[in-house]
Formats: sequence, C-alpha cells, structure tokens
Amino acid sequence: MDSQHRSPEYSALLLAGPRAGPLKQAHARLVVGGYGHSLPLITKLATLAVAAGAAPYAHLVATSHPAPDPFLFSSLTRAAAHHSLPVAALAFYRCLLSSALPFSSFTFTAVAKACADLSALRTGKAIHAHSILLGFGSDRFVLTALVVLYSKCGQLPVARKLFDAIRDRSVVAWNAMISGYEQNGLAERGIEVYKEMQVAEAVPDSMTFVATLSACAQAGALDLGREVERRIVSERMDMSVFLGSALVNMYARCGVVDKARKWFDMLQERNVVTWTSMIAGYGMHGHGHEAIKLFHVMRREGPPPNHVTFIAVLTACAHAGLVMEGRDAFACMKRVYGLVPRVEHYCSMVDMFGRAGLLDEAMQFIHDYMPGEPGPEVWTAILGACKMHKNFNLGVEVAERLISLEPDNPSYHVLLSNIYALSGRMNHVEKVRNTMINRRLKKQIGFSLIELGGTSHLFRMGEKSHRQTRDIYQYLEELIHRITAAGYMPETESVLHELEEEEREGALRYHSEKLAVAYGLMMSSGSPSPIRVIKNLQICEDCHLAIKFISAVEKREIVVRDKHRFHHFKDGKCSCLEYW
Repeated sequence: MDSQHRSPEYSALLLAGPRAGPLKQAHARLVVGGYGHSLPLITKLATLAVAAGAAPYAHLVATSHPAPDPFLFSSLTRAAAHHSLPVAALAFYRCLLSSALPFSSFTFTAVAKACADLSALRTGKAIHAHSILLGFGSDRFVLTALVVLYSKCGQLPVARKLFDAIRDRSVVAWNAMISGYEQNGLAERGIEVYKEMQVAEAVPDSMTFVATLSACAQAGALDLGREVERRIVSERMDMSVFLGSALVNMYARCGVVDKARKWFDMLQERNVVTWTSMIAGYGMHGHGHEAIKLFHVMRREGPPPNHVTFIAVLTACAHAGLVMEGRDAFACMKRVYGLVPRVEHYCSMVDMFGRAGLLDEAMQFIHDYMPGEPGPEVWTAILGACKMHKNFNLGVEVAERLISLEPDNPSYHVLLSNIYALSGRMNHVEKVRNTMINRRLKKQIGFSLIELGGTSHLFRMGEKSHRQTRDIYQYLEELIHRITAAGYMPETESVLHELEEEEREGALRYHSEKLAVAYGLMMSSGSPSPIRVIKNLQICEDCHLAIKFISAVEKREIVVRDKHRFHHFKDGKCSCLEYW
C-alpha cells in the first residue's frame, strides 16, 4: 500500500481532488495502467467521488470491484454521511450487508447519523438491532450516534436510556442529549443535562454552549444564559457564527433585546440565522420599525433572506401595525428572491391585516392569494382579530368553521366561548362549555414561570403548593390594594372568556402571572433589576392592566413573555402600546 501511496496514480487522484471530471480521468488512467483493481486506489477514488457529490459514480466504482473489502464500503458509508448524503450512506451500508463483510463501529456510527439526517426511525431501529446483534450494543460511539438518531425522531425516553448507558461519555454525547431535549421542546430537561455535565466535570466545547444557549432561549433561563456567556468570554472561545447566533437568539428571546443587538454588532461573521434571530427579536418586542430597518440592511449587506426571515419580518409588521411594510415584504419574497410563500407567511399576512382592523382586507387576501382551502392557523388569526375589534358575527362564523375542521380541538371551542361571552350571549357560552364537558375536551392549563437565582418557580391560577404561598398571597393583596388606590379597576369582562387562560370566574386576582409578579417583587425588594415572567398562554386583559399599574406603583420594570410576544411594563405603560 505504501508504494501505491507514493505512486503517480495515487498522486493523480490527490491532484484530481473532490472533482467528478478529473476523477473520472484519473480512473481511466488507473485502468489503462493496470491498477483498476487496486483496493487502496479504488477506495481513495470512490471516497473522493462521494466528496464531489458523485455518489452514484462512487457506487458503480465500488460495486464493480471483484473483491471489495470491508474498509471500502465502510469508508464510503462514512464519507457519504459526513458529506450529508444520507441516502447514499444507507446504500453503501446495504452493499456491506449484502457482501457479508465484517462491520466496524464506525460504519454503524455513520449509518446511524444518516438515519438521523433522514429522520428514518424505522430503518434506524433495524440498524440499532443489527449493531447489538454484532456486538456493538455498548460501543460509546455507536450509542452516541443512536442518541442523536432517537432524539431527532422524537424518541426522547429511548435516547435518554441509551445516553445513560454510555460509560465514558464524550462531549459529543453530552451535546447530543442537550440538543435532543431542546429540539423537542423540553428545554428545562436540556438545561438539567448541562448541569449534570458540570457535576461530572466534563469539558464543554463550543457546540455544548450553542445547545445550552438555545435551551436557555426556549426556557427563558436568562441567569444561566448569562453564566454561559461569561464562560465563553473568560475562556476566550472562538466566536463562531453558530455561537454568536446562539447568543443573539438567547438574549432576544429572554427579553434583553439591547444586549442581543450588541452581540449582533460585535460578530465578525453573520449568517442568515444571525440576521433572522435579530429581526425576530425586534419583532417579538414590538420594535417593528427596527426590524424593518435591519431587514433593509440585510438585503443590502447580508446573505439573502430565507423563508424563516420573511416569517420574522411579517410577524414584526403584524405586531407593530406596519401594514404597508408588510405588503412590500410579502411582495418581494417571490418577485426578488423567488421564494414561494408558505402557510406561515399567509397566516402572518392575515394576522397583520386583522390586528390593524382590516378584516375585510384579510378575508379578501385569503380569497385572492391563498392556494387551496385555508387551514386552521389562518382562521385562528382571523378569529383573534374578530375578538380584538369586536366583530362578533364574523367571529362566530369563523369559530364554527374551525370547530368543523377540528371538532376535537378544545382551543377552538374556547375561542367560540370567548366570542359568545364578549357579545353577551351567555346562553351560548353555557352550550359550548357543556359540549366540552360531554366530549371530555380539556383546555390548556395556564401557568407562569419566574426565574430567581437560577431557580425557576412555576405558578398556576390559584396556586397554593408553593412553600411561601401565604406570604405571596398577602403580598399580592397589598399590591392589589395599592394599585386600586392608584386607579386600577378589574377588567371583569375578562372573566367571561377566561376559559382558555385560567379556570374560575371571579379569580382574576389570582391569575398565574399576578402570582409570579408578586413573588418576584417580594423576593427582590429594593433591586433595580426587571422582573421577568414567562406565560405559556396569551396574557389576559386584566393582568395586562394590573401589571401596568404595578410597574408604576412599585417603580419596577416588569417583562412578560407570553405565547405571542414580549410586554415591557414600565412607569404604568406597556411597550405594546395596547397593540396586542
């Protein structure tokens, strides 16, 4: 092999590199020179062909060899998986299988990665079984690849079981488990794994911090996000575009949009994710003009915007009432960038028209632009606008259409009940509630989270399980008394349609966000730092009003992230300017 590595033929392959045309010429030279069956040379040729994206040619070269060895197909499987050619990787794996040649742990690692890239759970399970059969069931490299596979396919319990079985976990295994939880909407569990990693004294790398910052962004865990940032800075880590984007995203989604912008401006390299994260951050905080301004800069100086960028731009326009700018952005999607609008873009446009009170225009847009029958997402956006602008007749019509589309979705029954309640048709409210009871449809439970000292505290409406319940309720009663003296009057209208947000009528003062705010104020008396609360549903009208008054009487900034956007309360005002 050494002599072949020094041969002119091998040098010709190296000179050709990962380029299909020159490789085919080099292949012809091998055949003419009598080296057509040299396994080392054919392996190098086929591997370079895969790197060139010519997997079918590599497959032809490999399968044409009269006596292939395990290293040939194993190398090709690994190369295909590495170069994001998962279908080719599976094809080379099957060649190895049909040839009855021995397998290595690296082959299983590569083909498991290919299955993860394809989210091919069924094939992945077969490969997992095959690896166990051949004695690789406890190999840490194979187990790590399987953790990625099962996480990507949403099989978190299986992924965790395999993760726990890895004896000497590499940083890749830790990263896979943190990312697996975060990408499946279980950010808190991902954060727990990061903390386990610290206890185990495992050394994190850049991707550990990317995954953890993404989990912090999802969970609103600002304290941990700041701790990770300090480690990145103190250890002078290379600020890759991925790490920089993760920092921008974390600060934007944790409510510190100014710090997100500082990181954005400091980055030497920005990709489409970085730009989109910053634009989305402005949109979430109601800074529509800043989002549009940055979008224009991106069009001049940055990478071409993608589908997600336009969702961020249109959402920013919807939350700030920038109808003209939204129309322009939607128009240039296809005209300038050749991007075909998706459901999310149509939904954002409908939401934008609806929030601006242009319900007729929203309905016309659905009729003129949307291909096919509109889905539930679009009608939900219309219904929210009907509720906001008190167009109850259209609201009832839309809500009933939603229920006909998905009769077992409890949130649509809730929305119909809300519309009936707002229009004073309480007999219809009762009918909807009875229907939900008879069908055993359960609404989503509202809760609020507040993080203090790195610990998250969860509150539900009327929460009494907290160890400081008595003190919290007493503090909240005093708050209510103070803001009432300042002019607060409960929005009792909210009670009538609180079926989705909270449970019982007459319980406005014990809504989860009020309890969380009261606890935050009680535990941080005298601190100038803002109170930060995360609400899983949309904040109700009464809590929105009450927290405005609380911010004034307590002289504290209060930031609430609900399921749609951020609300920054300060000096009795909210950043949303009542446009929510």
